[in-house]
Amino acid sequence: MRSLSSLNSICIDGGCFVKYQDEVKNSMVKKLCVRASVAKSVPRNLEIKAQKSEKLRIGVLGASGYTGSEIIRLLASHPNYQITLMTADRKAGQSIGSVFPHLVRQDLPDMVAVKDADFSSVDAVFCCLPHGTTQEIIKGLPSSLKIVDLSADFRLQDVAEYEEWYGQPHRAQELQKEVVYGLTEICQLDIQNARLVANPGCYPTSIQLPLIPLIKANLIEVKNIIIDSKSGVSGAGRGAKEANLYTEIAEGIHSYGVTRHRHVPEIEQGLSEAAKSRVTVSFTPHLMPMSRGMQSTIYVEMARGASTEDLYQHLRHFYEKEEFVVLLEKNEVPHTRHVRGSNYCLINVFPDRIPGRAIIISVIDNLVKGASGQALQNLNLMMGIPETTGLLSVPLFP
Repeated sequence: MRSLSSLNSICIDGGCFVKYQDEVKNSMVKKLCVRASVAKSVPRNLEIKAQKSEKLRIGVLGASGYTGSEIIRLLASHPNYQITLMTADRKAGQSIGSVFPHLVRQDLPDMVAVKDADFSSVDAVFCCLPHGTTQEIIKGLPSSLKIVDLSADFRLQDVAEYEEWYGQPHRAQELQKEVVYGLTEICQLDIQNARLVANPGCYPTSIQLPLIPLIKANLIEVKNIIIDSKSGVSGAGRGAKEANLYTEIAEGIHSYGVTRHRHVPEIEQGLSEAAKSRVTVSFTPHLMPMSRGMQSTIYVEMARGASTEDLYQHLRHFYEKEEFVVLLEKNEVPHTRHVRGSNYCLINVFPDRIPGRAIIISVIDNLVKGASGQALQNLNLMMGIPETTGLLSVPLFP
């Protein structure tokens, strides 16, 4: 069990696969992560490519957005990867420093349009393109590439449900069958064997990490789950939108997507697979007048005979070998300011004043653990690299 102070003392486990030997945990999560008939065991002769002297070549599609720039920032200190390709259709021909001055000292190629990209120069791709544009692009990429997609285009395994929530037909239905959902701490083994990973959304990450283990253990009821989530404005993307103007967001709380936020089916998909029955949640997101950070406050009904202590101890045990999911000391409240710029998720459990109910608070940085950090964690696994590599930066505070 770790508290906030322990985040300043971090080490990497000497073995890449030591944490994956817990057979009980593996059996709990098998169904959630596999979207098709992918290999379910680690090949004995798995080649760890990062042991080669040359760095693995990385492409970043959509480098001019917030998640793209976060990928670039995180890769700047990664010992095994080198960015050799960046795309941004509207910024084609420009340097990354001209678009993001905080990256001006990075020695990187100029951005190009996707249609002009040479994918023979890369080993793996982070796809940071907008929803609805990714399916056809990924479908056209060489089959030899490892791909982590940060859009929502491959997260929903039911293509009809995708069309219902995103308003357009799925354009890569055959490819969808091989996709692995990339909730890293829940799906490590299947991510390891994947070619294409659908990186989870920010809200679903903050919600599923605490709830899936509790549902699997039958410690909470799957009815009457109420989720109140708040996000920094960067979660809405970098595109110019009236609703995201300073005067629209500052000095207030902006509720949006009430009952119809597009992360709802993703959340319910993961919880339903954990419960082996249909789960419907009450979920309301809010934009907060801050750049980054996300908090999900989750109200649950405990199973008969279960206590908040049972919930707390189960989560502590479930995540005790995980670097990035931290159960705080009892009564310590998670705050977004304590994960800023990091890949950590801080969680705690509190008794509700209503008997039989509990309150769970989960905080992440929406751009790191909620997007680019988890994407890098996933690619590390796919490439046979310890998943914490390049991600051990201490949170930025104050």
